Amino acid sequence: MENCIEIAKRTFSIEAASIQNLTNTIGDDFKNAVKIMQNCKEHVAVSGMGKSGLIGKKIAATLASTGTPSFFMHPAEAAHGDFGMLKKDDVLIAISYSGETEEILRIVPLVTRMRVPIIAITGNPHSTLAKAATAHLDVSVKQEACPLQLAPTSSTAATLAMGDALAMAIMELDNFTPRDFAFRHPGGSLGKRLLTQVKDAMDSRYLPIVPPEMTLKKVISIMNTGMKGIAVVTKDDKIQGVITDGDLRRTIDKFNGSSLEKSAAEVMTKNPVTIDENCMLTEAEELMHQNKIITIPVVSNAHNKRLVGIVQHHVI
Repeated sequence: MENCIEIAKRTFSIEAASIQNLTNTIGDDFKNAVKIMQNCKEHVAVSGMGKSGLIGKKIAATLASTGTPSFFMHPAEAAHGDFGMLKKDDVLIAISYSGETEEILRIVPLVTRMRVPIIAITGNPHSTLAKAATAHLDVSVKQEACPLQLAPTSSTAATLAMGDALAMAIMELDNFTPRDFAFRHPGGSLGKRLLTQVKDAMDSRYLPIVPPEMTLKKVISIMNTGMKGIAVVTKDDKIQGVITDGDLRRTIDKFNGSSLEKSAAEVMTKNPVTIDENCMLTEAEELMHQNKIITIPVVSNAHNKRLVGIVQHHVI
C-alpha cells in the first residue's frame, strides 16, 4: 500500500509540470482569445467530446460564474439539432486534445459559415481544428500521468488550467467584483454575506442604551439584561460612546470598589466604530477585523448617529 503514496506523488508531479509548462507556450494567441471573448456580444459556447467535454462543462460553468455568459454545447447533439443553441454573435471554444475529433470537426464548417469566432484548445498546433480556429491555445503535454499513456490526465489538467486562465484574465480586465460574484452565487454562504444588508442581520430588540450620567453599577445591570456584551452611551438621541465587557474589567481592576459609582461618560470609549444599517454585512465583518472587535452599534445613517441596532460577529 505504501506504493500508492508514491504513485499519487508522481501523478501530482507530472500534472503540475504539465500545467507549469503552459507558461512557456502562452503568447499572442492567448491575448487574442481574451480579446475575442471580451468583445463577444452574446454567449461563449464551449464544446468537447468525452473527457474534453467534461472539462468543457467546468470551463463553461467557471466563465458563467465569473461574469462571462457561457453554456456547454455537446458536439454530437449539435449535429442533431442542438446547433440551434449557437447565435451569430456568440463565440465557440472547441476542445480536442488531438485536434481531430470527428464530432467537433463536423460542426466547424457550420460555425465558420456563421462567422462565429472559434477558440481552439488542442495539444496539436498543426491539427485540423487548430488551423481552422480564429485563435489556438496549445495545451500539449510531454506525458500523461497514466502509466499506460492512455487515460487523459495531464492533458485534461492542462486544459482545465487554460480555461481557468481565460476566465481569470477576463474577470480581472472587466473589474469583476465580489458583489458581482455574489449575484451569481446567491445560495452560497459568500453570496449570503455579500448580498445581506446590516439591517437584515442586526439585533434591534432591547437596545442597551444608557445616558452619560448613569452609574456603572446600573450600566452593568442593563448590559446583563441585553446580553450583547456592550452598552451604548447616548445623549440627545446620538451615540456618545460605548462600554464593552473589556472596558468594565479594566475599570474595575483599576479603581476596585469605587468604580461602580463612576458614570458611563467616565468609562466609555468615545467615538466608537459604528456602521450604517444600509451597509452590506461584509463591510461590518471588515470593520470588526480591522478594529479587533466583535460587536458594532448600527446607526440609521452615518450622519445622525441614531442607534437602531447591534450587529455581532456570530451572525456574519
